[in-house]
Amino acid sequence: MLRGLEPPATQEEIQAAAVQYVRKVAGISKVSDTTREAFDAAVADVAAATTRLLEQLPARKQPPPTVPPLRRPEVIARLHQG
Repeated sequence: MLRGLEPPATQEEIQAAAVQYVRKVAGISKVSDTTREAFDAAVADVAAATTRLLEQLPARKQPPPTVPPLRRPEVIARLHQG
């Protein structure tokens, strides 16, 4: 969940969520040269729609029950390793 985060969701978090969504819907775990253009276009569309949605929704009354992956210490450490 990205709605109601403090600080608000970053573009990096929105992009990561869009990639996850498109991978799941398309059934693509590894993007190839033949799928790259369609995949990237879909990710851009989903990220833009997500940004609009988060901007237009009212504030949450309670914070999300889970922390998004890009805010979890173990994921941050893994990303910074290499």
